Amino acid sequence: MFSELEMRPADPILGLTVKFKADSNPNKIDLGPGIYKDEAGNTPVLECVKAAEQFRVDQENSKAYINSAGSALFNERITALNLGEHRVIAENRIRTISTPGGTGSLRIAGELIRTTKPGATIWVSNPTWANHQGVFTAAGLNVKTYPYYDYENKCLDFDAMVEALKQVPADDAVLIHACCHNPSGMDLSREQWQEVAELARDVGFFPVVDMAYQGFGDGLEEDAYGVRLMADVVDEMILCSSCSKNFGLYRDRIGACSVIGKSAEQADIINSVLMPVVRTNYSMPPAHGAAIVETVLGSEELTTQWHGELKEMRDRIGGMRQLLVDKLVENGVTRDFSFITRQKGMFSFLGIDKDQVQRLQDEFSIYVVGSSRISIAAIAPSNVDYLAQSIAKVL
Repeated sequence: MFSELEMRPADPILGLTVKFKADSNPNKIDLGPGIYKDEAGNTPVLECVKAAEQFRVDQENSKAYINSAGSALFNERITALNLGEHRVIAENRIRTISTPGGTGSLRIAGELIRTTKPGATIWVSNPTWANHQGVFTAAGLNVKTYPYYDYENKCLDFDAMVEALKQVPADDAVLIHACCHNPSGMDLSREQWQEVAELARDVGFFPVVDMAYQGFGDGLEEDAYGVRLMADVVDEMILCSSCSKNFGLYRDRIGACSVIGKSAEQADIINSVLMPVVRTNYSMPPAHGAAIVETVLGSEELTTQWHGELKEMRDRIGGMRQLLVDKLVENGVTRDFSFITRQKGMFSFLGIDKDQVQRLQDEFSIYVVGSSRISIAAIAPSNVDYLAQSIAKVL
């Protein structure tokens, strides 16, 4: 069975982490993984999550399956978090299921699209999260790209994006990042969201919105602006969301897949197709993370605490963006890195070449993805001087 297999290369980001752990340099910095870290380099369990977990320990009385859609209470509350008091909820046009993380949501969305339209194509931004192409290809979709980031000018290439989207065939799917674009950090403005939503309606492509970082950009409500606007303009869409980052529930793997139909009747039909997709994939979603989120969102006290903890994470990342730029200037770097402060979320491209990226690793034990994408969340006051000095030297 396995005699013909050949060794495949390690995931570029996960492979960096392996090298980082084996590095004995006390000044080493791992800027690869997209995981929040505090100033001490830890990924903490939120206090509101600890309280919700204790409540679950005290109240849980069964480990029986729930159902393929997961907890109805979680699904209701995460939908309200994502869409607010949107009319699609009042019109009963949305169906939400629990999934194993945001990745699970994307996979289910892909399989639903393939089931609906065999041979379908989904368009993703260039660049996009490294796993998007693999997930959608594994789900049986064809994957194409549209322009998004202008590497030379370190900004959104919106004109090229619009021209490309105008050429997308009707009923092809288009993936759009809701906020905190991974890996560029460049987000659509409200005016640009309006234009893209109108394009989706007029051209007829099917929007799939990936919202993995709600609350890490400008705030929970602000970051959901594009999702809610798109749901205003088009009749049908899919929203894939994740609780990994904003609740810190990385290893508990809880996300949601929300499908909007033209009517309540159509939403029921879509749901009847969606459930067998889940059943033949992972059968039942994990329950623990969903219980934590629904407990936090169901408690005014815990929700208030969560908002404060989320703001602390968001503010720390924003502060590190500015601090890195300031430290580069202090170290005599004349190249303009101010674009870093205009980006949002965890990520940014440094804009250095592959040789410089390799020098950072070989000479300074600073681990960066080959594209020069860095996780801002891994920067702290304790390592930013060393990081800035090292970048200055490779420049």
